[in-house]
Amino acid sequence: MKRQPVTIKVAGVDTDLKSVLHRYVIDTLEDDQNNLLEGPRSQLSHFVGDKVHDYTRRRQMPISRYEVDRLTEELVDELTGFGPLEILLHDPSVTEILVNGPHRIFVERQGVLQQSDLRFMDDNHLLRVIQRILAPLGRRLDESSPMVDARLPDGSRVNAVIPPIALDGPCLSVRKFSQNMLSSNDLIASGSIDSQILEFFQLMVKKRCNVVISGGTGTGKTTMLNMLSQLINERERIVTIEDTAELQLKHSHVVRLETRPPNADGHGEVSARDLVRNALRMRPDRLILGEIRGIEVLDVLTAMNTGHDGSMTTVHANTAADSLLRLETLVGFTGMQMQSSTLRETICSAIDIIIQLARSAGGRRYVSEVLEVVGLRDGHYVTNTLFRAESGVGTGFVREASSMASDKLRHETLRGSFNAATSSAGASLNRTTHRHG
Repeated sequence: MKRQPVTIKVAGVDTDLKSVLHRYVIDTLEDDQNNLLEGPRSQLSHFVGDKVHDYTRRRQMPISRYEVDRLTEELVDELTGFGPLEILLHDPSVTEILVNGPHRIFVERQGVLQQSDLRFMDDNHLLRVIQRILAPLGRRLDESSPMVDARLPDGSRVNAVIPPIALDGPCLSVRKFSQNMLSSNDLIASGSIDSQILEFFQLMVKKRCNVVISGGTGTGKTTMLNMLSQLINERERIVTIEDTAELQLKHSHVVRLETRPPNADGHGEVSARDLVRNALRMRPDRLILGEIRGIEVLDVLTAMNTGHDGSMTTVHANTAADSLLRLETLVGFTGMQMQSSTLRETICSAIDIIIQLARSAGGRRYVSEVLEVVGLRDGHYVTNTLFRAESGVGTGFVREASSMASDKLRHETLRGSFNAATSSAGASLNRTTHRHG
């Protein structure tokens, strides 16, 4: 049976007693001359038990000896384990943890950041916790390698930076990954999509369109990729490639690949490009790349153009139009000399649909635009906006185009009415040519 947290009134508000005690114990540890965190667990447990008993006795709290012993044991686990992060890692309402030095911890709840009352004792305490997180993962973090990106066993993504590049002390970011995938119904209920967009997504996946999910940090790109993967036929073979494995595909025929950074000697690196090339030899029906961020872009575009229809990936960009520019820029990083017109023809042939995601000031994540890549006209990208989010405070969506224009979707129809007056079929993205003169 799940234990219920003990709560107390602080300034008239119910507060978790363990959180209050955690701060109180850290304050007393800082005043204590002995470095108990470096000593035996029994000595620390005795110290914490005395402080918990003293705190509850002085405030005449109606708490049993069993509860005192339980709180003591949990506090010791936190002090010797992941410190104040233990509470946050086990809090299902927290989706992201941001540690800016030992005394400032921020958490994200329902898409909104707020500062936590929890804190570490000092830089060394925070460093010890970071090393405990990284130890079983085989990742290195020291002055010669002061940045690290890793994944916890539960799928949460961890990034840490330490001095000398972090000027205000060690910093840690933990993006918790929900064990319960959001379904299409969940996204409709939250206003991220509506039923018409879902119907189009189902058709898009069935017709094996190549899809790019575009958006900024924290807009829900991985969540959307997970949802779309649920629409893939169970009989298809899927190969996924990620820097840190976050996708949670429920299919039985899935091969999951993860990149590997170089070891301490600078050897053993396995890049996303290496994995993409290897995946093409594994007979995938669909290739899913967690994110395009480097020179692997050319191999992904080539795969999409050579029989691997239905592939999906994500890219960081502020608009659907910018995502096409982003792909062009990444191809430039490969060093391959290619005429602009040829490059754009390659991108148009590879990409069928762009799903643009956004995040409101209140934390709501939603599809802001669904764009069909039709082709080129006079060297300009020709696109067809199928759906867009309504402007203003509403959470509705507008069906833009009167028909779908790409070869895979041209003869398909969807239920519902169109806003034909605002149809943008065949609109040219002039901003692309402005940037690439």
